[in-house]
Amino acid sequence: MPPPIDLTATIGGRKVSPALPIVDGSASPPNELQFNATLSSFISQNVPLEPIEGIRTRERVLVKMGNLCREWVKSVAAKRGLSSDAVASAGGELFTSGSYRLGVHEPGADIDTIVVVPNICTKEDFFGSGYVPPDSMVQDDDDDVNEMRDPDSLAERIRRHPDVTNFIPVEGAAVPILTFDWEGINIDLLFARLNAPSVPANFDIDNDMVLSGVDSATEKSLNGPRVTNLIAALVGGTEERYQTFLTVVRLVRKWAKARGLYSNKLGYWGGVNINIAVALVLQLYPNACPASLLRKFFLVFKSWRWPNPVMLTKPHDAELGLPVWNAFQAATMRQVAPMITPAYPAMNSTLSVSRQTLQILHEEFARGHNVVDKLYKDWQKGDVLDKEKVESGEMWKELFEPSDFFISYPHYLSMCIVGPTQSDAQSWAGFVVSRLRKLVSDQLGRSLPLKKIQLWPKEFSACVAERSALLTHAQRANSITYFIGFRVDALRMRGSELDIERQLQNFSRFELSRFHPLIPGMDVLPKTFGVKELPKICFEDVYEGGKVAAMKRRRMLIEADPKRIEAKNKKKLAKLKKKMEAMKRKKEESKATEEKVEVDM
Repeated sequence: MPPPIDLTATIGGRKVSPALPIVDGSASPPNELQFNATLSSFISQNVPLEPIEGIRTRERVLVKMGNLCREWVKSVAAKRGLSSDAVASAGGELFTSGSYRLGVHEPGADIDTIVVVPNICTKEDFFGSGYVPPDSMVQDDDDDVNEMRDPDSLAERIRRHPDVTNFIPVEGAAVPILTFDWEGINIDLLFARLNAPSVPANFDIDNDMVLSGVDSATEKSLNGPRVTNLIAALVGGTEERYQTFLTVVRLVRKWAKARGLYSNKLGYWGGVNINIAVALVLQLYPNACPASLLRKFFLVFKSWRWPNPVMLTKPHDAELGLPVWNAFQAATMRQVAPMITPAYPAMNSTLSVSRQTLQILHEEFARGHNVVDKLYKDWQKGDVLDKEKVESGEMWKELFEPSDFFISYPHYLSMCIVGPTQSDAQSWAGFVVSRLRKLVSDQLGRSLPLKKIQLWPKEFSACVAERSALLTHAQRANSITYFIGFRVDALRMRGSELDIERQLQNFSRFELSRFHPLIPGMDVLPKTFGVKELPKICFEDVYEGGKVAAMKRRRMLIEADPKRIEAKNKKKLAKLKKKMEAMKRKKEESKATEEKVEVDM
């Protein structure tokens, strides 16, 4: 009898156990391992990892950033007039979270970082805001003076670095952030200010007491690495198990991006949601190989009974006064598909998921399971699949086929977001995009007679507004567009046309009007399309042959639709019955005529 599997982990001085028991702890049998070999062949050709040189570049950049952050903390301590010993011990540490911290190593992926500093450093020191320059530096232009930042701030030190480009500070967000490219690598840097005089090198970020006395922004910033570290601890135990976790995370991310499901902001799943979901399935099947775990992933979430929460470990309260997710609170009762973060304070990471996006997610989980399960059964039969495709792993491509979103609906709504300048358009678009899910779920989805509605989470850097729209050249150049597909429920329709004007007005009035400052030239221009009227840009990166090939595939899918085939068969059968009845009636009439002739004779 194999020894029991212990999935508990000790992290931050606390022992953490899985919320659910193991379903099957046995190792994958030989036939599943052979099936997994086909997946490995597919991965080697289609799921590339960051090359060694790229990994070294990232490590080098993080070392430079860490040194820069510590130098900045020392400069702030010295400016506060602290002793030389206090300056030397002030510390400051740089942490990573998300896919980089886990070791997913996707090429070109960004790095989420958090600088943790002592209480002598403030947000103003971080951004350099509120800086009053010496009289000798003051220019005649008051606006330039107002925009100046402290040259000793971390933001300015990073901005001035020769390897840094595309530097954007976002000070007014709920979680203040610096985003920039360092040696071509996109970095998101958050700020966390502890309620402590120093941050030593052996600082334990996973200990719950680090949250004592911190503000809301710091709590949210620290949540990233704390959640990531706990996920890593709960799926560890053996190197093989952790590598299985990483492999399936990479595959699910690739699948979600291809199928239009990768965006937490727009109501689907983001990186942390995929990490938690795969970790949960690994807890249920801890010794499964990647191919088996991927099949179980789709089975588990195809069958999941929402709104039962997905959680890796039961929430605990460290009694620091922070709100902890609780299934019995009134607010949580309205959550559609909760997925709870494992670190204190536990919170729902899928608040943005609506009933409309959950419908899309469930359909895709069911499709994914059907594809993988059929692949496994056909592979077992031995003579069904093409031998060359099996050996190369090409048989797995069906799972990762791009979504047919742009040929799946009869009607589409585009939302073209424009701004007068690139920087204004960027901030305005970020705000509008964060509200688009509310347009879909709260305005259109709830109040209109629709069978289905779907927001495509990928933007197009193009303006598809009407030619008659009074837009400047700059507005058309600084624009992005999102598309929403929908299908009308004819049985609930009143009248012959669907009017969405009121919903769009409400969206503008109650959501978009909250943006400040709203500068002239910032606008959102909606436009409706039939499927055949969609612009060519919607099809260029999906279908080889562009729009023409897409329309051919649409016709093929319509012809292959089981409901359509059934309707056509019923129509043929009804026509045949009608013809048979006519023939029978004609035969009876002919017989009656013959009998009448015989009687007359």
